[in-house]
Amino acid sequence: MERAKENSFIYADPRKCLGCKNCELACAIAHADCDLQTAVTQGLQLQPRNSVVQVDDMVMPMQCRQCEDAPCALACPIGAIYQEDGLVKINEKNCVGCKVCVMVCPFGAITIRADKKEGGNSRTKKAKARKCDLCYSRIKDNKEKSYACIEACPTKAIMLIDLESYRNKLFKTRAKELAEAHTHK
Repeated sequence: MERAKENSFIYADPRKCLGCKNCELACAIAHADCDLQTAVTQGLQLQPRNSVVQVDDMVMPMQCRQCEDAPCALACPIGAIYQEDGLVKINEKNCVGCKVCVMVCPFGAITIRADKKEGGNSRTKKAKARKCDLCYSRIKDNKEKSYACIEACPTKAIMLIDLESYRNKLFKTRAKELAEAHTHK
């Protein structure tokens, strides 16, 4: 299993995405603390931390990009959103549901949701900010070996991107393109 390094994030290739929403379901189940059958039997509302979005004829899963200079962390008036170990984390206990993070997120990756187990709804103090956490508790506690959305994607459109490796690959690709353009003159 590939573990998230500092500044890693989940990326989806829109050319491969079918829009099946398997990643949404897998994410919701991974954060529900129960299996799908139990959730259905108990009438729990599953809440994914990613969202499959359709724009024109293209479909793409969207989730937190773990920004290096995260606007949500900078804007959170009480410090419930913070950066640690290359991840943007939310301390849900401290979140007051003010929605400032939702307004500043450039990817629309944060939602304010109530935890139905606590009897809350989106207009109570029990509503909290939620976003992709790179399956932090699943991976940290070795409950699972992979990220829920990546594991669930039938076309392998979703992958973990290590920003430093990505930058190095991009740098080499662009250098090769420039070198080839120069030799064809």
